Amino acid sequence: MTTLLHIEASPRKTRSASREVARGFIERFCAAQPDADVTTLDLWSGALPEFDADALDAKYAGLAGAPLTPAQTHAWQTLRDLASHLHRADLIVLSVPLWNFGIPYKLKQFVDLVSQKDILFTFDPARGLEGMLRGKTAVAVYARGLDYDAQSASGTPAAQFDLQRPYVEAWLRFIGVADVHAIVVQKTLFGAEVDRQARDAALEEAAALADGLARARAAG
Repeated sequence: MTTLLHIEASPRKTRSASREVARGFIERFCAAQPDADVTTLDLWSGALPEFDADALDAKYAGLAGAPLTPAQTHAWQTLRDLASHLHRADLIVLSVPLWNFGIPYKLKQFVDLVSQKDILFTFDPARGLEGMLRGKTAVAVYARGLDYDAQSASGTPAAQFDLQRPYVEAWLRFIGVADVHAIVVQKTLFGAEVDRQARDAALEEAAALADGLARARAAG
């Protein structure tokens, strides 16, 4: 049985292109693997914890090998509980809109909270940093309001302003996820009424990818 985690980073629901395509992928995958266990982590549905003084002190106490106070232990356990969603998943699906050339602040907050030593990565003086999520697969659905593969009106390559996909995939590699697949849907600025063709093309790509990954997992 495949455990699938969907991380929703868009606050828009019915109008979200990243969410629509990600859900299309998940539905197709589940059609091929009906026993898949799907969990959705909507980063906008509840307050993420703050990385406050207790959490920061717990981080540095852990780096120094010092004991934690009860407040620090509680703060650190909260981060472990949040990261446990990632540890349990075999397949991680992220739906990510582009905001100001990067990712939504809720997703950045999530990344900052869980990306901690001995939670998502380890450190050894001989081997250096090593991600703890090896053997997992990730599918990232990126939505952009404009076409970031084209030249801008000023002649500047728009791809230089794409800090969305490089950040997400660098983070995934850092925490140990090497098998990463991307689906990009662009020109979504004016909603589904205008960008239906782009969404449909991304949904077809998502369906093909879901079929391929489902077959691979069944054979593996």
